[in-house]
Amino acid sequence: MNIAIIARNPDLYSHCRLVEAGEMRGHTMRIISPLQCYMNISEDKPTMHYRGGEILEDIDAVIPRIGASQTFYGTAVVRQFEMMGVYTLNGSIAIARSRDKLRSLQILSRKNIPMPITGFAHSPLDTEDLIQMVGGAPLIIKLLEGTQGKGVVLAETKAAATSVIGAFKQMNANLLVQQYIKESNGSDIRCFVIGNEVVASIMRTAKEGEFRSNLHQGGSGQLVDLTAEERQIAITATKVLGLRVAGVDLIRSARGPLVLEVNSSPGLEGVETITGKDIAGSIINFIENALLEHHAHVSPAQHTIDA
Repeated sequence: MNIAIIARNPDLYSHCRLVEAGEMRGHTMRIISPLQCYMNISEDKPTMHYRGGEILEDIDAVIPRIGASQTFYGTAVVRQFEMMGVYTLNGSIAIARSRDKLRSLQILSRKNIPMPITGFAHSPLDTEDLIQMVGGAPLIIKLLEGTQGKGVVLAETKAAATSVIGAFKQMNANLLVQQYIKESNGSDIRCFVIGNEVVASIMRTAKEGEFRSNLHQGGSGQLVDLTAEERQIAITATKVLGLRVAGVDLIRSARGPLVLEVNSSPGLEGVETITGKDIAGSIINFIENALLEHHAHVSPAQHTIDA
């Protein structure tokens, strides 16, 4: 098979491992920058062009690994491959849903996926009621555009929350206000979901003096055993957003596991290093099995009505 990884950084651990895993199984692997792609959009034969005129043909499958800042153009590239009948590991609609924190939480809420209480408002005049809505301080404030723990603030008092929300609003930033789950003790669980299975999971714990557990923010990781409920919630959250592969972040609370976020391009380094599992190989195996059933048309999952 010819498999293209849609990604900008060919040296990133996750992308190198996917190339390695694919080549070990006899596939031709290629990393293609989404920003170097351009499209011929026509009703009879849509095509994808690359870097000065090369027409990308004979691609059997695409693995989207689109950075957050390239979501709009990157999903357009994925959508063009879908129009060409190429199998995409995660579809363009599902990626767009997961990247929009507000939209994804609204979809998860509609499907009764448990989450921390979350508030969203435009006017600074509603700040006080917004703070009360999520149970008061301490609370979490998240920029909608933030990734890897960036743009996430813990406001420990009402005065601090009011100040931070006001500052963000002055910058016309879109933000969420979220209930702080004290009993989690700065830990969350990353569940790596492929298809109908959680193939690996790790607990991430924030470093001392920090509340963000992301490994990119200096957090540490360790093996963790999931409960049946946690496993099912992670799989269901992935399916609700229309994803086939996802990193689902859960937090343990007094009222059970809660979903914090669903990531459509989860990193492999932390979970492979800690668990010792060949996650990249599992992704390639999933694509191989999916292509046995895939024909030269858009798969039913990609006909999902946008929400």
